Amino acid sequence: MEQKFLNEIYNLVLDRDIREWERQELLQAKQNLESGKREKQVINALEAQLRPLALRQNLTPKVSQFYQSISNGKFSVGLDKAVSRETDLSSKTAKVPLEYQERAIFAGGCFWCMVEPFDTRPGVLAITSGFTGGESEYPIYDTLATSGHVEAVEIIFDNRVMSYEYLLEIYWSIINPTDAGGQFLDRGAQYQSAIFVGNETQRKIAEQSKQKIAKHYPLPIVTMIRDASTFWPAEEYHQDWYKYNPKRYKIMEKARKRYYKQSILTNFLKRGQ
Repeated sequence: MEQKFLNEIYNLVLDRDIREWERQELLQAKQNLESGKREKQVINALEAQLRPLALRQNLTPKVSQFYQSISNGKFSVGLDKAVSRETDLSSKTAKVPLEYQERAIFAGGCFWCMVEPFDTRPGVLAITSGFTGGESEYPIYDTLATSGHVEAVEIIFDNRVMSYEYLLEIYWSIINPTDAGGQFLDRGAQYQSAIFVGNETQRKIAEQSKQKIAKHYPLPIVTMIRDASTFWPAEEYHQDWYKYNPKRYKIMEKARKRYYKQSILTNFLKRGQ
């Protein structure tokens, strides 16, 4: 099976019609296999790298076809559960021209609780839970505490319907921006809040939004605004977690809201001191 996978990659690498970025990702996968990494790990990592453009229907045709082959289990990746989700997300993004699709990346504690507040909003096309902000490649959930990454959500939205400014308003309303040790019950560096901006326009909007909400808090706003880097999708069982675990999600969300109210009250009391 490994040789068949290598042959597919080799043929694509030689194809003049694919993008240089796609070529480099394929070459990296080839090198990883040849260095002895497990095939399943390499395929999953490559699928994760190609996924953002695949969701936007923005891979070159042959790479798009190759992506479908690795995401539907042809190479025994074990992504069968992801197929229906990928198809669903692709159908949503395909309806919106690429020039109107924009990406926002927010970190605000456990990503299980970061999806639902955005998921039901008009103009939001797709949300993926994942990891970003660290130096290590191919992070996984079990080693997140030492990888330097934070849990985050990637939101693809139609900027004709939903504005980046409004997404930020939602974001500020569900986190405690004065907490440097995590968020609510979630403690540790991997749960720190951060806004990852994709361009200078987003940075300017985020900075202005941060200054605006700072007026409501006597404590310093510690939420970072950082340049977006590679966003690594989390394992499939984390995706749309609130939909498949409704009872547990309600309990977690109730506790999160309780801690949020306590943090607001604490800031209010300190403001009066």
